[in-house]
Amino acid sequence: MIDLVLAVLATALQPDARLTEARLALEAGRPEQARTMIAAAVAEGAQGDTVDRLLADLAFTTGDYSRALAGYRTLLRSAPNDARLIERAGLAALQVGNLEEAVALLDKAAQHPGAGWRAWNGRGVAADRQGDWATADRSYDRAAALSPEQPEVLNNRGWSLLLRGRWLDALEPLEIAARLAPGNPRIAANVELARSAVSADLPARKPRETGAEWAARFNDAGVAAALQGDHRRAMAAFARAIEASDRWYERAANNLAAMGGMR
Repeated sequence: MIDLVLAVLATALQPDARLTEARLALEAGRPEQARTMIAAAVAEGAQGDTVDRLLADLAFTTGDYSRALAGYRTLLRSAPNDARLIERAGLAALQVGNLEEAVALLDKAAQHPGAGWRAWNGRGVAADRQGDWATADRSYDRAAALSPEQPEVLNNRGWSLLLRGRWLDALEPLEIAARLAPGNPRIAANVELARSAVSADLPARKPRETGAEWAARFNDAGVAAALQGDHRRAMAAFARAIEASDRWYERAANNLAAMGGMR
């Protein structure tokens, strides 16, 4: 009888143990191992919010942000004040371009007593996309206070300054980020972009030329450079077009993103 009870208990505990292994695998950056553990647990009868949360986190970790967001939305219906779910949902919404939803969620996540640097960093990214520089600065300040040597925060602050045409100001956080994460290609590209924008020989402003006209010539110079295969000069020109324009220059921003200028 005792042996039968122990066998039943062992069977009941097995799916939970696999889900624990899946969580640890995700935290260690081993998503495929996590996927295998979750599948095994489900095959053994595991179900409910724990499984759904793991599946959403797995989707988030592997870059399937639409699936992750759908999962987090469902989970938030039964746990609307769960700070981690709110943060993850906000970051996923940001990744899929649901800016209004992302701002609402990240604002809520950032105001939570236990808010971490990721919530504030995400809020800064959202503010950059809105051209709300004051909120971007406040958000990156809060993120940096929580994690002073986080390369992602430093890179995003630098990118935010690049968007405003503040090349020299952008160099300092970008170069620090590059030292902290020497193998990160995005950060290296942004450092190179800032340096190129400072030093590039690009069109000077003509007398009585408007900002929009000057920006258009920068954008044209970028297109010409790209066609000639001069990647660095093209990126510098598109970045300078954003700076020169009197208002947000979406075409130049899209061209810059297409060339690899990115967070």
